[in-house]
Amino acid sequence: MMETIIVAKHPLRWDLEIPQVRVVSPRQYITDAEFAKLGAFKVFNMCNAFKYQNMGYYVSLLARARGHNPEPSVKTIMDFRSRRMMKLAEPEIEAAANRALRKSRKQKVSFNVYFGKTPMHECESIARKLFKLFKVPAFNAEFHKSKDGWKIERLEAMSSAQISRKDVPFASEATANYIAHRHKISDQISNSRFCMAILVDDDEELPPSNKKALERFKRAASNAGFYCEFITKDDFSRINEFDALFIRATTNVNNYTYRFSRAAEAQGLAVVDDADSIIRCANKVFQAEQAAIRKIPTPRTLIVHKDNSKQIAKQLGFPIVIKQPDSQFSQGVYKVEDEKQLDKILEKLLKDSDLLIAQEFVPTEFDWRIGIFDKKPIFACKYFMAKKHWQIVDKDNHNAEGTSQTLPISDVEGKVVDVALKTANLIGDGLYGVDIKQTKDGRTLLIEINDNPNIDAGIEDKVAGPALYEAIMDGFMRRVCRIKNAAAKIKK
Repeated sequence: MMETIIVAKHPLRWDLEIPQVRVVSPRQYITDAEFAKLGAFKVFNMCNAFKYQNMGYYVSLLARARGHNPEPSVKTIMDFRSRRMMKLAEPEIEAAANRALRKSRKQKVSFNVYFGKTPMHECESIARKLFKLFKVPAFNAEFHKSKDGWKIERLEAMSSAQISRKDVPFASEATANYIAHRHKISDQISNSRFCMAILVDDDEELPPSNKKALERFKRAASNAGFYCEFITKDDFSRINEFDALFIRATTNVNNYTYRFSRAAEAQGLAVVDDADSIIRCANKVFQAEQAAIRKIPTPRTLIVHKDNSKQIAKQLGFPIVIKQPDSQFSQGVYKVEDEKQLDKILEKLLKDSDLLIAQEFVPTEFDWRIGIFDKKPIFACKYFMAKKHWQIVDKDNHNAEGTSQTLPISDVEGKVVDVALKTANLIGDGLYGVDIKQTKDGRTLLIEINDNPNIDAGIEDKVAGPALYEAIMDGFMRRVCRIKNAAAKIKK
């Protein structure tokens, strides 16, 4: 088992009672050959590490070089000291403070935080938020009330020597509990071949996987040989702790999911969705051009710009569907019935994008969704239109959804699967959902391809069951092994 050490400025004056933990001085940690063993220790830096290039700073710096994954990391130290980084975090921190302190009559609140816990009960949620953003073992936070609500006044790191006598029992318990939790994680990691992060967004109204599906992904990851952990957008600095990243938050080129994907790829992780898939699936203009070149059947389509907007009605007639290039999952898609409505929609959308997609409206009772992973079909669903609506999701009616039917792949017409595979294989070998319509006159038409498709427990997994999740996680394991083997060959 990995040994846990706490680095404190004055070990002989250490007051906290933490079982099965060694307390050493920064000089001892830096100079003693025992602590230079690669990956043999977990280091909690509780000396004054927040002055640039002092002994405490070098504890975290050398711990990272030795593979000891220190808390705090040097990046956390620099972020904590940076006014710019604090400014970026202020809206999130102050929103938490305004929720927690909305009934408080105080004008100023100051509290200590020990590994995300505080003895001041009313500030517990703020402490958790701060520790999630800045993994500093001990610090003091101060807020003041203004006419615009609660504002953060000061964050100041604390060394172990600054913990007050009255806080010692609370700080001891908080530290012991946190270290025990990290031990449990370390044991799980040591029993697994590789580590996987699943990126989720707890605030999403329509996430790509429900909670039960996420737990099934985690179980399948463990069965495949991964230690698996859910992370959020606050964990960007932790990407290099993992071997694989599975994005289960709605992706977009312009948000944090793309940054996570790109950073993970740069650091050699196996990533789904990869950055190229996000870019290609996010843009309907790219998809329309590719479908036209590759002769994949689609509804009659026109790439619209200011100079040809007057030709839409003549070429496609009414009703038509207008799509923003980055539209997805019924968002940014408009059904247009006449010229007047068309002019209004175009005026609005061409302000934000130089190109749009216009398609003939093809009414059907349902859309096919064929799930593809590793260039193989893994699920097939019929998504029926929402009641009295032309789309699967009625965003104007509290996101009301139509029913669905999941079928074995073998029960799906071959031409539907063929169109799905041909389309997905042009994008890559990631996880895709290909939407296809079958018309009464026998046409099989590609509507769009999405990366990051919905996989919800009780819907997409209804036929395959656990095998659906296992197929994805086994695919991840193959990817990680390929990456590791390629890196080993380069080193030789």
